[in-house]
Amino acid sequence: MIDQIQNVGSLTKVSGLGSITTDATSSTTTTVGSTPGSMTGVSFASVLGDMANSTVNNLKQAEVASFEGITGKANTREVVDAVLAAEQSLQTAIALRDKIVSAYLEITKMQI
Repeated sequence: MIDQIQNVGSLTKVSGLGSITTDATSSTTTTVGSTPGSMTGVSFASVLGDMANSTVNNLKQAEVASFEGITGKANTREVVDAVLAAEQSLQTAIALRDKIVSAYLEITKMQI
């Protein structure tokens, strides 16, 4: 089910998001500048891509844990923890999507 999600198709037109992978080993470390609010080496697209990757990975882990719970290979607590983590990730992604959409609508209302 979740394996069908390979990348974020609606964001691929933005430069830098065409190569989003769902592999957990492809994460990169970022450095934060010395002054508050300044970040070096981090772009908005990479932050969105990392968030999308972690959300997809959490959903996959919850799916695997659910199937293991059904077959009796995992206990109930592990399944519940995985599903709750996936739900929290999904709710965060939905909230971010809503904020982006509302910001876009506000920008389109601006007069030039």
